[in-house]
Formats: sequence, structure tokens, C-alpha cells
Amino acid sequence: MQKLRKLPRSFYDRDTIEVAHDILGKYLIHQDNGIERIGRIVEVEAYLGPHDLAAHASKGLTPRTKVMFGPPGHAYIYLIYGMYYCLNVVTQEEGHASAILLRALEPIQNTEGKTQGPGLLCKAMHIDKTLYGEDLLGDTLYLTYPKSAHSKDKTAIVIVSRPRVGVDYAGEEWAKKLLRFYIKDNPYVSKK
Repeated sequence: MQKLRKLPRSFYDRDTIEVAHDILGKYLIHQDNGIERIGRIVEVEAYLGPHDLAAHASKGLTPRTKVMFGPPGHAYIYLIYGMYYCLNVVTQEEGHASAILLRALEPIQNTEGKTQGPGLLCKAMHIDKTLYGEDLLGDTLYLTYPKSAHSKDKTAIVIVSRPRVGVDYAGEEWAKKLLRFYIKDNPYVSKK
């Protein structure tokens, strides 16, 4: 298989909504004990920093959110419902505390089970809290351009924008913002 090019730090060090759009179609790779697990990112949600009442950063700097306040291009991983891990990609400059939640993947290689939904995605890719803070420019967990990134036969991605899932607690203003993005007609997008 052709070596895939990792996304550079500069990819993450931009406006979170721009990164959320551009991350669609990229590959998430987890090098897991000699097994290369790969999924194509097809659905994400943007969290815009401490002023975004749906973002974990809105509670301020805590041991849980520390990595979000750090430099871009790191993994923010947390546990929900006591059983599911969720993977976020930290964006924008250090101190801004923005991130993108990866919600769904199209399986490419060595995934196990369903990948529609952030918890299922992490389970299928064997991603857990041990990868919290992982530098996405390292060799364990990283994002790449897809194989066809240099191909002349690139298919344009049509992006659908919707409100984020399960953020009613953030109040109507933040709950209704169109900050969930997915690839139109992709069968691996979560059902919500």
C-alpha cells in the first residue's frame, strides 16, 4: 500500500469550522499492536471553545479538558455513559480550546464492528483513554490524506450541515447551530 501522507500541524491550526469541513474524507489511522486500523472520516461535529456552551471547554481548564487548551493536532479523548470513548481532534491555536468530535467512519481496513457514532467508532478502532493527548503527528494515532489525494479522478465531497447531536443542555442558541457536518449520502453516517 502506498504510504499515506500525515496531515501537518498547520492543517489543525486553523478555524475549527474550516478544519471540520476539510477533515471529511481524510483517513484516521491507529497503529495498534502491529495492526493498522484505518477508517475514512465521514461525519464530525465542531466545538468552538469556552464560549460554546456545548463544548467541554465551557467549564474552563480542568484535568479532563487540559489537552483542548494545548497546541492543535492532539487527541482529546473522554468517556461517556461510563462505557464509550469519544475522540476529538484539537484545533486552532494553543489556549483556544476548540476541537472536532469524530462521529462516524467508513471502514477501510481492520476495523471491528460498527463505526456509526463516536463511541462505536472508537470501539471499532481500538481507541481508548490511553491515547488521551496523543500527538496526531506521531506514529500511533494520526490522520492522513486519502490514497486518492493526488489522483486526477477526485470526487467532490458534498457536505451536509445539521445541528449537533445531544447538546440540548447548551441552550437553544448553541443546540441549534449547524455545527455537525457529514458527507452527503454516505451510508456510514450515524442515523441521528
